[in-house]
Amino acid sequence: MSFRALRTFRVAGGALAAVVAAATGILAVTGAPSGQAAPADCPGLSVIAVPGTWETSVENPKQGMLSQVTRGLPSTVHTDYVSYPATAFPWDGEVYGSSKRDAVNAARALVAGTAARCAATRFALIGYSQGADAAGDLAAEIGTGLGVVPPDRVAAVGLISDPRRSPTDALIGPQVPGTGAGGARAGGFGWLSPKVRTFCAAGDLYCSVPNDDLAGRSAGLLTQLTSQDPVQIPSYAMTLQSILNEALWQGGAAILSAPADDPASEQWLRQVQDFLASGVHQSYPHYVVDADGTTATIWLHNWLADTADQKP
Repeated sequence: MSFRALRTFRVAGGALAAVVAAATGILAVTGAPSGQAAPADCPGLSVIAVPGTWETSVENPKQGMLSQVTRGLPSTVHTDYVSYPATAFPWDGEVYGSSKRDAVNAARALVAGTAARCAATRFALIGYSQGADAAGDLAAEIGTGLGVVPPDRVAAVGLISDPRRSPTDALIGPQVPGTGAGGARAGGFGWLSPKVRTFCAAGDLYCSVPNDDLAGRSAGLLTQLTSQDPVQIPSYAMTLQSILNEALWQGGAAILSAPADDPASEQWLRQVQDFLASGVHQSYPHYVVDADGTTATIWLHNWLADTADQKP
């Protein structure tokens, strides 16, 4: 080898050694090539909790009844509470529809934000009253493939007094008649159905309006129509058809037989007033759902704790 060739080889070899050393230094700092690690504050389970009517507001966020569910969960769980107007009853018209829509949008944004940042985090959606209405609609979106995350990232859905409860939903506690005031969701929860648990106390008109109570069911449907959510249009159509069918058959007798001086609308108004005075809608921290004396809020707390401990 000539002197010039030897010198060229040494220069090239030195450059190669420098490149190798630089690469080794980078690997020493970052480790072997791999997917980007999740931030250290990413929880194993992210609970999205939506409080009920009048339990929270945009100006004054609060936790309400669901605090009894989320308090004391394992350290691998992080809970975000949704702030939204939380106004009106599920049969109270446009105000309710707008309020619930805000709740769904806010909950969806929380899920999307955490999912984008924390690839391994699973989710649980919980809600009470109007919050259950919103959390249930978001769960239905995800379960039917229309959501911001795939269904397998949602580990649990817990709904207390869901105004869109279906008789086919997995009810924890004694059986109750009818459906929620707003009618069942078309298509249910799709792939999430096995992960959904619902709670409804007898006499709670949010989640249990008897099938022959056409005035109550119609009021609930009219309220849902104000939410202007195109994803829910099949649900509205299904509920309307069900009401019409029953009005033409056995359910119609409830209205047709009403005394002239006591029309069905007035009967419904008195029913609502009696319901509000009963306090049943606020009873879930004391409402026993199993033979061991477990209340609805404690049962849901224990279920979320167990879910957090399970491997994906």
